[in-house]
Amino acid sequence: MNGIERMTRQLNHQSVDRIAVSEEFWGLTVPHWVAEGKMKQGESVIDHFNMDMDTLWTFDYTLHPDEKDIVLEEDEDTRLVLNRNHAKLRTHKKHASTPEHLGYEISDKADWERLGKPFLTPDRRRINFNGYRQRKAHCKEKGRFFCWSGVPTFENMHPIAGHENMLIGMAMEPEWIIDMSNTYADLNINLMEILFAEEGKPDGIWLYEDMGFRQHPFMSPEMYRELLLPGHKKIIDYCHGLGLKVIMHSCGFIEPLLPGMIEAGIDCLEAMEVKAGMDLLRIYKEYGEKIALMGGLDVRPVASNDIDGIRRELDSKIPFVKQNYGFILHTDHSVPESTNYDSYRFFVDYGLKLGTY
Repeated sequence: MNGIERMTRQLNHQSVDRIAVSEEFWGLTVPHWVAEGKMKQGESVIDHFNMDMDTLWTFDYTLHPDEKDIVLEEDEDTRLVLNRNHAKLRTHKKHASTPEHLGYEISDKADWERLGKPFLTPDRRRINFNGYRQRKAHCKEKGRFFCWSGVPTFENMHPIAGHENMLIGMAMEPEWIIDMSNTYADLNINLMEILFAEEGKPDGIWLYEDMGFRQHPFMSPEMYRELLLPGHKKIIDYCHGLGLKVIMHSCGFIEPLLPGMIEAGIDCLEAMEVKAGMDLLRIYKEYGEKIALMGGLDVRPVASNDIDGIRRELDSKIPFVKQNYGFILHTDHSVPESTNYDSYRFFVDYGLKLGTY
């Protein structure tokens, strides 16, 4: 059974030989393993571990895709830029981290209508045709499930307005948030129509949508249903109309939003971040027959190279969640550069041993 068959069947809760495996990595993780002599320079980490699934982000969602970020300040460790979304961000050069958000020129509905919405046009310059074509062909050759990946709505809004302005808008200007959500939903669908018509459909869809932090989502379930669910459903309905299953990634504690996300049509939830309060076993008991689950395995023992901790984490979860054939092996977050190769190798090998039927 290859990755395409395995993933397809698991997203439908059908029997497989073993659970599928997928993963994401921080940018410095693989160079760390190359420096250790465990991987070759330029080698694909997905190929190296024979993952069952691969993804590719193919759309440029920025307001001005033809322009370049303007460097405002720079020192040995950081760089401050005014980016193509009218946002001022300070990034670190020496390690992967979330940028420091210093200001946004779009902060309300009037700014959005002047500086944002008119520029979100679905033209070809936003699409990485070559990357999609090559990754799709490579995955087909390897028998690997290939997902087009992109950002539906929420994760496109905060890069142009900032979380604070956006969340205030959800409470004070809900019509602004609804308009942004619908605009990005339409942009995604229009760009997918162009891409898929020319290059063919992928095997599935992977949506990035971080909607939570520690112990709380960014919005109430009621706000999610009013402001975001319609945009999510519009995109997911389009994908389902093409016969494509939809995996949605969301970091943070988003469990209260799950009934709405399932109503919107997701086929699989990915991440289930343990340190944020998510509990794979609890979610499996409540929703494991409705959707597939990917992740929920605490990355902290992996990141700290605690082999006994990795074993305990996998022993406590995989035998239970593999029961209905809808669980895919994945940490609860991207694998960081502190992870030694042998620690991650053990995570995959032991996880698949437990996940064999």
